[in-house]
Formats: sequence, structure tokens, C-alpha cells
Amino acid sequence: MTEQLSEQKEYPTIPITKELQKSYLDYAMSVIIGRALPDVRDGLKPVHRRTLFAMRELGNTYNRPYIKSARIVGDVIGKFHPHGDTAAYDTLVRLAQDFSMRYPLVDGQGNFGSMDGDPAAAMRYTEARMTKLDQELVADLDKETVDFLPNYDNSLQEPAVLPSKIPNILINGSEGIAVGMATKIPPHNLTEVITGLLALINNPDITVHQLMEVITGPDFPTGGFLCGRAGIREAYETGRGVVVIRSKTHIEQRGTHGESIIITEIPFQQNKATMVEKIAQLVKDKRITSIVDIRDESDRHGVRVVLDLRKDEIPEVVINQLHKMTPMQRSFGIILLCIVNNKPEILNLKQILQHFLIHRKTVVYRRTAFELRKAEERAHILEGLKVAISHLDEVVELIKRSADPGSAKEGLVARFELSEVQAQTILDMRLQRLTGLERDKIIADYNEIIEKIAWLTQVLNDDSLVVQVIREELERILEEYGDARRTEIIDAPDEILPEDLITPEEMVVTVSHSGYIKRNPINLYRAQRRGGKGIKGMVTLEDDFVVNLYTASSLDTFLFFTNRGRVFWRKVYELPLAGRTARGRAIINLLELGEKEKVAAILPVADLANMDDSVSVLTVTKQGRVKKTSIAEYKRPLRKGKFGLTIRDDDEILTAAITSGEDEIFLATKKGLSIRFHEKDVRVMGRLAAGVKGISLGEEDEVVGVAVLQDAGSILTVAENGYGKRTDVAEYPLQNRGGKGVFTIKTSERNGDVVGVLPVVDDDQVMLIASSGQIIRMPMDTVRIIGRNTQGVRLINLEESEYVVDLSMLAREEAVDDEEVVTGEEYDDE
Repeated sequence: MTEQLSEQKEYPTIPITKELQKSYLDYAMSVIIGRALPDVRDGLKPVHRRTLFAMRELGNTYNRPYIKSARIVGDVIGKFHPHGDTAAYDTLVRLAQDFSMRYPLVDGQGNFGSMDGDPAAAMRYTEARMTKLDQELVADLDKETVDFLPNYDNSLQEPAVLPSKIPNILINGSEGIAVGMATKIPPHNLTEVITGLLALINNPDITVHQLMEVITGPDFPTGGFLCGRAGIREAYETGRGVVVIRSKTHIEQRGTHGESIIITEIPFQQNKATMVEKIAQLVKDKRITSIVDIRDESDRHGVRVVLDLRKDEIPEVVINQLHKMTPMQRSFGIILLCIVNNKPEILNLKQILQHFLIHRKTVVYRRTAFELRKAEERAHILEGLKVAISHLDEVVELIKRSADPGSAKEGLVARFELSEVQAQTILDMRLQRLTGLERDKIIADYNEIIEKIAWLTQVLNDDSLVVQVIREELERILEEYGDARRTEIIDAPDEILPEDLITPEEMVVTVSHSGYIKRNPINLYRAQRRGGKGIKGMVTLEDDFVVNLYTASSLDTFLFFTNRGRVFWRKVYELPLAGRTARGRAIINLLELGEKEKVAAILPVADLANMDDSVSVLTVTKQGRVKKTSIAEYKRPLRKGKFGLTIRDDDEILTAAITSGEDEIFLATKKGLSIRFHEKDVRVMGRLAAGVKGISLGEEDEVVGVAVLQDAGSILTVAENGYGKRTDVAEYPLQNRGGKGVFTIKTSERNGDVVGVLPVVDDDQVMLIASSGQIIRMPMDTVRIIGRNTQGVRLINLEESEYVVDLSMLAREEAVDDEEVVTGEEYDDE
């Protein structure tokens, strides 16, 4: 017994406090790194990453059939994640819930739970597969783009991080509690985040404040309102902040019985059933006495909770009570904490984007190196095949003389100085490769692979090309997956808007060719008959002239579209007020335009915030590209603007217009051609789309006029030499988009090229602007309607070397006082 005790190994004595400290620190770091916090590069926790990797290994992609969730969970816990099946299935369920994930990463079939807190069905009943977006997360995983680590039992390899082409850390967010720290990253809109990444690529010195003009705030899958911007700004600048989110509601009339409050969107992560129960309890306790009935009419098409009010109750008061006393309004704390280089860090918005771009650069470099190696190996093989087909008879004869494959290989190596790999490939070559067509294909493949090698080598040696590759990938993802915001950012309840202090007034806004803008009350302009001389609307310099004139209320919003596709927002009252003959103020001092960027189109919009989302903004370029975008895409004004569409290098924006969805579009070109087509031919596209072809143009032709036809009437066409005409809309055939069109006016030497077109009726009044700055205000009942293919009549008397540069419609509701109408001969210019 004594001998046995003496043979036992002696262990060192360690203080228990030191051992507890070390063990607890190891445990804490294991939870922080291996469970609770997402990696900044792919935005995934280990269990999420392992789930998606296991589905990829199963071939469970978006274009394959669904498979049982139980099989997926079995692979996850059996191969990569040795924990409970409940935890793995809960992860799979959450990745499939469209009310939990802004962009779901799992396509579920079956019961995957609901907003009411209903649990998902058992894993043996549900089926799942990856979404299409997942392919951007795992793309190039087999090209040595990321490091692989051994799994828990060293039997398999799993990726340390996914190559992710999408900034998943922001678009889907993350939430987790570790040891001594927690993360709560809200989801964002993919369109905004990728636009922010492109802005960071274009300007590495961009500030967080400038990024916030593109990434306006979180975008929750359940929609709702996000109140105020102070919390967003604090979170983006410091990594921590608190925002207020609330339900989206509207009021409906209940016949003669009163009104009802309709809740259509609820705060993110809010249990709808619990919220309804809370409201019902408040009514039962008589803390809210205005509600007489509560109904949850939600279905698979969306949320609809109806709160019927007593007759003569004020809905706004009840809504404020609900915000204060129920989960219809709640705070959402933001903590931008994630794993960076195996350490937890709190990052600001710009740092998160920078880390993602660094990851993408690493992936692109490693992918390019892999593809270059494979291309060089392929080129090496093809070089051997080229030798074989160049000496075909000799190769065949050598093989025939050889005693066995080994000696044939040695003979090929010795005779043609080939490598063993090349010689073996020649021996393995099928006889069909000896046909003329196949020989040509080998040479073509070789030439193609040489070009590829040159390109890949160039990318590896030029960092700017790597950035270009990343930019192109982001632009493709933006085009394919970009969508509109769901959460609307509104002013905080206690914010006072400048509009509250402005008196509505009709204004005329004038823009000059060299970029000066001003506003004047509309009563400064007089009405005149056709052929009148006009009055000065702006005193201009010798090389300047008036190009645009608009009428709008002082509370309206102006959307400024630049020639390079950006859009700016300004209220009319923010534009400079100047005298009738003053030049105004340079637009460049109002808008922060880039180099060689200029305003190409200005669109007045009344009551932008409350405009129906079915209304669209139509943009047209000089090269005939048309695009239709929902007005909702323009309801989030940014002081420094945002991109409104993608413009090709050889094109620029001509104009923008509002459409209702049932209108017809009329395009006119400089050479007198026109086309009329239904706007349904142009599908609604995202804000950054490039658009589609509206009209086929001839040489030296371009689009100069656009008309949105809402009511039957006539088209006013104006040529640069002061001639024009009105033609009935019915004379223009309704055609398909993209054709060459028909003539609208003869562009003779007398008329000159077409300046523009407008849809008009007799009660309309139009401003014609001459290059000298003179303006004539002309009622349309003085211009007779004539045929389509004619030269027209004189509309304005021009001095020598003068020409018409633009035309603009006055507000239709404004009547002309006949006593103020004078002819050009009776009125002298002031």
C-alpha cells in the first residue's frame, strides 16, 4: 500500500482564487468568441455559420428541393456543432422567419412560428433550404478564400468565416448576451448599406455623418416608425444609442358609428398577441375608455388590428395614450459589438463597413490567386495538347511504336520536352479530340486561358482593380437584391418643423443656364396674348439665359436631379427670395454638387410625405432611357442628397415627372420624332436602377421633351425659332415602348430643332423663355390645334440671334384676368 502511494503522481498546489480566475476567463472567452457574438466579416455567430455550411454541404440550395429540418439539424450537431438539437433547430427557425430577419437566410416550408409567439412545428414536420441570398454568403468557399478549421472531433473541416459578398452584420443585425457584455445590432436596408459601401469606396475619408445621409437608420422587417434621428446619430458615431420605434396606424371611418384605429405594422420583436392583450386589459381596467371593440384581423397578407372607438372620440388622443401605455411604442437599445480579429470590439458605422471591405479585399485576393493557379495549370495542359496536334502524325507513330503506356509517356517527354502531366494528358486524350473542330477548340481555349491569366495577374498586382472587382460585385448585388425601406423614419414627437412657421403662397421659381435660382410671388408676372413681346423674368449676364421656370407652393418640395443621377431635396421656402429682375443665388451654394455635376431636372412635389406610394417618379435621359420608381423611395430626404438612378457614362438625365400608374408617356426628340406608350410598359424599379429603352434614336438625335398624359387634350410642341403648334393627342398612335416613333413637327430651317413639348388644354397658360431672358406668359386658347406633321405657327417674336430655350406650364387652377391681358404692341418692356 505504501509503495502504491509513493508511485502516485504528485500535482502542484494552486491557489483556488487563481484557478477560478483562469477557468472563468477561459469560459467567458469561449462564450464570447464561440457562441454569443457575431463576426464583423460575415455577421454570423458560429451556430449560424455552421448551419449554413451544413446546408451547403448537403446541397440544400435555393434551386434544389426542400429537405426535412430534422436531417439538417442532425448534420449540424453531428458534424460541426456538438450541442442540443433544440438549440440548432431554434437557430434554423429564426433564420427562416421573415418577421425576425430582414433578409431571411433560410427558406422554410411549413409552420415556422408567428408574430403572436406561436412556436414552430417539430423539426420532423418542417422542411427547409437555403435562400438565393445565401449563395452570396458562401460564394467562392471552395476557392481557398477563407481559412478552414478542424471540427470538434478533428474528423472534418469547417470555415472559420464565410467569404460573404453581402454586409450581413448590418442588413440582418444580431443580438446576443455573452459574459459581461452584450450585442444588439439592428437590421438595415440592403440598398442603403451597399450604397454606403460604394460611397466609402469612392471616398475613404467619408465621415460617419456623411454615411448617415445614405444609411439613414435601421430598417426593421416588421416596418413601423422610427422616431427621431438623435438616437441613430449617437449609435452610428459611438456604437451605442437608443432609438424609439412605434406601430404604424391609420384612421378609418366606421360609417355613422365613429372611427377606428387600424394598426398595420408593429415594433420589431414585439409579440402581437401580447400587445393586443395589453390593450384589452387597459380597456377592461377602464384606463382607456375610448375603445369599444378590439379585433385582430391579421392574416398571411399582413398585420391588421382594429380598435373601434366610441362616436365623437378623437383618434389622435387615443393613439397617444396607446403609445404611452402599451408596447405599440418601445425603445430599442443599439450596441454595435462584434468580433474583430478574435476580440470583441464596439465599432461605429464606418468601422463596420471598413472591416467588411478589408474582408472582401482578402477574399478577392485569395480567390484571384486560386483562379490564377488553376488557369496556369490548365494552360500547361493545353500547351501539351497544342504540341500533340501540331505533331499529330509523329505523336501517333510514337505511341504505336511504344511497348506500353509507361514507355509511351517517356517517349513523349523526351521527344517533345513535355512534362509528365502533359504527356499523360496526351495519352488520355480521346480520338474525337483529333478532329479539326476539336483541334480548333483546343487552340481557342488556350488563347482564352492566356487572356484570363493576364487579367488575373493584373488584378493581383493592382489594388485599384481589386477595388473595381468589389465595386462591380456590390453593384450587381444591389441591382439583384435591393429593395425599398420598410421602417419609416419620422421626426421625434417634440420636434418643431420649419414648415409650421411658413405661410403657404404660390411662387414662381426661376433657374438660369449658368445655375442661378430664385423664387418670386406669382403675381409679379402678367398674362399676354400670343405673339407678345414679354417681360424680363431675370436680368442675365451676356453668356447666361433662363432655362427653367416652375410654379409651386412655398411648402412644396423640390427634387433636384443632377446629370449624374443624384437627387437633392429642398423646400420652396428654402430657395432664395429675390426681385423679379435679380439673378438669384447659385444652385451650387444650395446643393453640394460634385465636380462636373450640374442640375439636370427639377421636380416640384406637393405634400411629399403623405403622397400615395402607388405614385411613381418617371425619369428620362437624353439617350431615351426611361425609369419608373415609387415615390416612397424619395420620401426620406437627405440634406446632402442621395443617388436617384444609375447613369451611363455617355448619357445624362433630361427630366423627371410624376405618374399615377395609369398614365401614358410621350417622348419627343430634337429632330421632330415622338413616341406615345403606356407607362405600364415600364415596370417599377429600384431607386438605383438604370432604366429601360423608351425610344430608339437616330444619329445626332436626343430626347428633348417628355409629357405625362393624364387627360385627353393636345400636345404643344415648340421649336427653337419661336414656332410651334398644338396637336390633338389622338393623332399620335399608342405604340410599344422602344420604337422609333412618328413625326410631331417638321424641323425645317424656319422652325429649327424642337425645344420641348407640353400636354395642354385651352385653360392652360405656358411660359416661353428666350435665350435673352425674356419670358412670355401665353394662354393656350390663343394657339389653334393643327395636324401632326406640320410646321406650326409663330408663338413668340424673337430678336435677331434670339432663340427659345425652354417652356414651362403655369398652375392650371390659376385664372387669367382679361383686364390684365395686353398684346405685345400695347405693352413696352419694363
